[in-house]
Amino acid sequence: MQENQEVLSEVVIKFAGDSGDGMQLTGSQFTNNSAMLGLDLATFPDFPAEIRAPIGTLPGVSGFQLRISSDRIFTPGDECDVLVAMNAAALKVNLKGLKKGGRIIANTDGFDTRNLRLANYPEGINPLEDNSLEGFEVIKMDVTKMTREALKDISMGTKEKDRAKNMFVLGFLYWMYNRSLENTISFLTEKFGKKPEILDSNVKALQSGYNFGDTTETFTHRYTVEKAKMEPGTYRSIMGNQALSYGLIAASQKSGVPLFLGSYPITPASDILHELSKYKSFGIKTFQAEDEIAAITSAIGASYGGSLGLTTTSGPGMALKAEAMGLAVMLEIPLVICNIQRGGPSTGLPTKTEQSDLMQAYYGRNGECPMPIISASTPSDCFEAAYEAVRIAIQHMTPVILLSDGYIANGAEPWKFPASADLPAIEVTFKNELGHGEDKFQPYLRDEKLVRPWVVPGTAALEHRIGGLEKQNITGNISYDSDNHQLM
Repeated sequence: MQENQEVLSEVVIKFAGDSGDGMQLTGSQFTNNSAMLGLDLATFPDFPAEIRAPIGTLPGVSGFQLRISSDRIFTPGDECDVLVAMNAAALKVNLKGLKKGGRIIANTDGFDTRNLRLANYPEGINPLEDNSLEGFEVIKMDVTKMTREALKDISMGTKEKDRAKNMFVLGFLYWMYNRSLENTISFLTEKFGKKPEILDSNVKALQSGYNFGDTTETFTHRYTVEKAKMEPGTYRSIMGNQALSYGLIAASQKSGVPLFLGSYPITPASDILHELSKYKSFGIKTFQAEDEIAAITSAIGASYGGSLGLTTTSGPGMALKAEAMGLAVMLEIPLVICNIQRGGPSTGLPTKTEQSDLMQAYYGRNGECPMPIISASTPSDCFEAAYEAVRIAIQHMTPVILLSDGYIANGAEPWKFPASADLPAIEVTFKNELGHGEDKFQPYLRDEKLVRPWVVPGTAALEHRIGGLEKQNITGNISYDSDNHQLM
């Protein structure tokens, strides 16, 4: 069979199906495979807010968009070149985002009468048969049937076999885009090494999908995306919340100040809590609080005690933390507040992205309550943004708001490992004794940068009070004087 090899500068692929079809895993594996080849990439996972939305329905569609390129890119793309639709609902939700002339890979088993009805297609209408997709290239594949056939010799139930159909699709796309199966087989071996039947079924489905493309005469085109020209160094594919976590850890190590995270789980910020909890060996302490207020106040207490306090949340949580943020401003202690934004207002759109909390970050507290705001621009930029937020918080004794969003947090791109020596210094000075000529500690006596001293509680001769009432400059005593209020 004569194959036509075509070299592309970039391609955008969207994997879409039910939230139980493994689209996030499929997209992640194609992403990792692309990263190993040295391609620039950007991803956009898109999934329902429900733990398990109703099967086959429009709200239950889970998607993963990946853009790979030989040139520098900054977004996962507005429209996709290839849409993998595992069922009718996935096609209906994502068709508007497919380029004219784009390719649809459709699992025909997901377009039966029941699936068409759940996707709200009119009775008797099947988009794979009514010429409504005339402007697109449609590849029809009964993925479910072929996966079951490939796994017929494995003693598993039909339901368990069907869970491997995403691997069949992945194998087919690996063939289409000239990819090796090796990295994904290694991943599956590590993930399912203790469950040989599941490992065998996934590997066989992956290989069968690849062989299907290789042996079917209908498919004569294969594609290659050239390697990107990137600055020399060691790279890995990294997601925004991962990069943010690593930036916080790096800043803690560079400064020598232990990191404490007080957090209440909320989408899309929870992954930071999960990630940081893995690094206890670096002196990281994580605390899952009972609510948003307890989370930030525990972080404030940690900062008062000589650690770097950190709290993570999203828009609704920022509203609940507002009073405690004002307390941190009044106390003048280092604190980092991460707002991983999502659609609002109120509970809003938990798994959809939005950058609508900037005014809340500026003004969402009572009184004049200023604090620095750092905003991340890309997944890999989250590392630098987090590091800088810590540096400012410590060196200026102030709470800092770090803004990201669901799109950045869950997206991925190549990240070049930084050398520790190249990271900016973070100078930390704890006051541990009275200064020359001091007969009494003045907790709000400032240096040339107007920064007050950081004192660990229990330090001899440096006992002092803190609290939310107005402080007198220099002494830190409670003051209701209008001139002092204006000065502070």
